[in-house]
Amino acid sequence: MPKLLHFDYIIIGSGLAGLQLALNLSRDDFFKNKQIALIDSKNKTENDKTWSFWEKGSSEWDKITHKTWNTALFYSHKVNLKLDLEDYTYKTIRSIDFYTFAINELKKQDNIHFVLDTINGLEEQEQVKVLGKKQNYVGQHVFDSRIPKDFFSNKKHVLVHQHFKGIVVRSKAPCFNPDNFTIMDYRFQYKNTTSFIYVLPFSETEALIEYTFFTPQLVNEHVYDEAISSYLKNKLNIDQYTITETERGNIPMTDFEFWNYNSKHITKIGTGGGWVKGSTGYAFKHTQKNVSTIISNLKAHKLPSQKIIKKKYKFYDKIFLNVLHENNDKGVWIFEQFYKKNSINTMFQFLDEDTSFFQDLKIMNSLFSITFIKAFFRVLFRY
Repeated sequence: MPKLLHFDYIIIGSGLAGLQLALNLSRDDFFKNKQIALIDSKNKTENDKTWSFWEKGSSEWDKITHKTWNTALFYSHKVNLKLDLEDYTYKTIRSIDFYTFAINELKKQDNIHFVLDTINGLEEQEQVKVLGKKQNYVGQHVFDSRIPKDFFSNKKHVLVHQHFKGIVVRSKAPCFNPDNFTIMDYRFQYKNTTSFIYVLPFSETEALIEYTFFTPQLVNEHVYDEAISSYLKNKLNIDQYTITETERGNIPMTDFEFWNYNSKHITKIGTGGGWVKGSTGYAFKHTQKNVSTIISNLKAHKLPSQKIIKKKYKFYDKIFLNVLHENNDKGVWIFEQFYKKNSINTMFQFLDEDTSFFQDLKIMNSLFSITFIKAFFRVLFRY
């Protein structure tokens, strides 16, 4: 790191968004003379999460993809679906593999600097002064992945927690089908909540089994454990198994307007920038698209955050979140209709925010109900 703590770009947080942004900056000759700092309070040495996404064909991520699938399963007490993903492949990446790949590549670049520090605040003028616990830094532009403090105190926004616990299990005998993954299994639903089992089988004897909620409230730890145990025993007839990994998380599914915290010299990124899709919690592909937009904007001397947010889809997300918040028991019905009445291509394009207005109407028609009509008008008059 240079003696002067001055950088062209400072990235706060070396998670998914920070590392993807740094990778794209480092690969473009336009930025080869820019000094870039990634500041994080800890090193990325643990497998703390699993990212899954869908895409057509191959990509640069194939080299670190842990497993892929071409068939998805959906279950409820009323619906049993086997979904051919057609042109798409569902892919999973372990976070430690992504961290290791990205950090090793970035360390080869002389203009990339990793800094271990906790950031306490920012002071923006013509440059941005970054106030660290150990020392201070100055950047021409700062990309900040921290969630704004207002998010935790502002009660006007809708918040649905995507909270989960998952375990990677190994069994002695073959009991998983590695050709199919279970995107949602509502037969293990907790009371009248939107809660389901999610299964990623890595082999015949190893799988990630996760119990996930989309709810306004959280639950005690034993609720996750009992559901996973019930799935293993009653669905797979497994009594003995080894737990090799455990992951827990709580992803905010919210209509909070993170992008309002962008400014001339500060751009919010990642979860702190509203890059997690409010209606699903998926982030990997949205991050990749948003990073590409930032790079294009920087090269065109525009504000980095320009055209990142698509207001149409934010409005759709608000309606969906309003339904889940006010009528959480309707979540099962929503996803039954979504997966039963739409093609895979249309669904994935919609979730990727790449649909036409006609495709949007088809999606909305499949979810048409009095609950959605009420939510539409609540959102319309609220905003």
